[in-house]
Amino acid sequence: METVAPAPWAYTLQLPHDPRAPGIARATLRAVLESHGLDDLRLTAELLTSELVTNAHLHTTGPYALRIGQRPEGRLRVGVWDANPEIPPPFTGHSQDPGVDAESGRGLLLVQACAARYGAYALNQPGKYLWAECGQ
Repeated sequence: METVAPAPWAYTLQLPHDPRAPGIARATLRAVLESHGLDDLRLTAELLTSELVTNAHLHTTGPYALRIGQRPEGRLRVGVWDANPEIPPPFTGHSQDPGVDAESGRGLLLVQACAARYGAYALNQPGKYLWAECGQ
């Protein structure tokens, strides 16, 4: 009997511009990972999600959205849409050193360092989508 691989899946969570949104995004991610038996990806996926959602919260004034999905090759992708069209330097191929004394500016560098793959693209409407993958 031939085993058929399950189809890739995805969930989208709309988030208001609220300081509680990053925590809600992480809790949702944990529930999705547990439901799909992907607890082994939790630490990396949670870091990626936290940094991407926090970046959207800090650099926009409107709502944003988290997308969690399984890629056809088996990796997990987390991505965040927001209305700010500016793609940050770590996602354009230009790294910025925040400096030794900087109190911020390291989050997307963590994404860059911890993700198996990452990327960004501008949207037709004002905004951008930043994504990162972990796993296999």
